[in-house]
Amino acid sequence: MTPEQLAARLDKAAAHVGPAIQRAVQHTGELGRARIRGNASGRPGPNVITGAYRNSWETQTRRLPYGAMCTIGTNAPQGRRLEFGFSGPDRLGRVYNQPPFAHVGPAIGYIGSTLMMEMRYAVAEVLR
Repeated sequence: MTPEQLAARLDKAAAHVGPAIQRAVQHTGELGRARIRGNASGRPGPNVITGAYRNSWETQTRRLPYGAMCTIGTNAPQGRRLEFGFSGPDRLGRVYNQPPFAHVGPAIGYIGSTLMMEMRYAVAEVLR
């Protein structure tokens, strides 16, 4: 391969790297959300009563120049208490000693390794 051919190949890859990374990040976010929801489906995570909390988890993917960003989260008020636990009185004076029912923390390693794998696929896709 000549330097000119390599330069042309890299130029072509640069034009496709942003969308490939965006797809990979979005896919990783969806897999991460599924893992968190699965972890929030009973012990050692929180028990499911109505399913509303589990279904409140959402992903939001945004494009960035030559990349993307994904946020996985919930607006449910019980999210922090379930993940980290709570001891002490609440605003109404009720006293709690609730242990943590971690469901996000255990998913972090999976999300990180999945993102690395997806980035490898994205780079291979644009360089083929």
